[in-house]
Amino acid sequence: MFTGIIEAVGVVEKIERNGSNIDFTLSCPFTQELKIDQSLAHNGCCLTVVKTEGEKYVVTAINETLEKTNLGNWEVGSVVNLERCTVMNGRLDGHIVQGHVDKTGEITGIENKDGSYFVTVKYNSEGNFVTVPQGSITLNGISLTVAKSDDSEFSVAIIPYTWEFTNMNSLKTGDRVNLEFDIIGKYIAKLLQRNAIK
Repeated sequence: MFTGIIEAVGVVEKIERNGSNIDFTLSCPFTQELKIDQSLAHNGCCLTVVKTEGEKYVVTAINETLEKTNLGNWEVGSVVNLERCTVMNGRLDGHIVQGHVDKTGEITGIENKDGSYFVTVKYNSEGNFVTVPQGSITLNGISLTVAKSDDSEFSVAIIPYTWEFTNMNSLKTGDRVNLEFDIIGKYIAKLLQRNAIK
């Protein structure tokens, strides 16, 4: 489990195809603290560390992961949001994040609000995925509060700290971002759909 509070950003150093899978080699400030078989969220997508060497480590993304996330768009030099799994006796500073990307969305607008930023994301609303004003959403692994909500679009306000210390500042209109919707909202939407069918 994760909280959506980004610890650091990593950099993609190498990309190697392995059948339908891709092995990504990345570097990050806490590489030497990582262990083999450890879970690490990359842009909100939980991947397993399979190798460490000096300041670099390797994770593997299978084809299903590549289809559901924006990992297939990574290039050498791409900046990636990173979060290690939460410590159970720690504070839950963000919200409950599983590290399971539900779908990707497209950034349709970025507005500079004199230091803060207002980002709008459009997504395919098919499925049990909803947002509500002041609810939680995970965007590229970042726990954010929904400022505005429509059926297939939402907006979030980004504070300067988050803008500076995550990969938000490298995104532009048209980019794909990973979305994980609030787990409680997904359960409620599923139950309501089931009852409507009955």
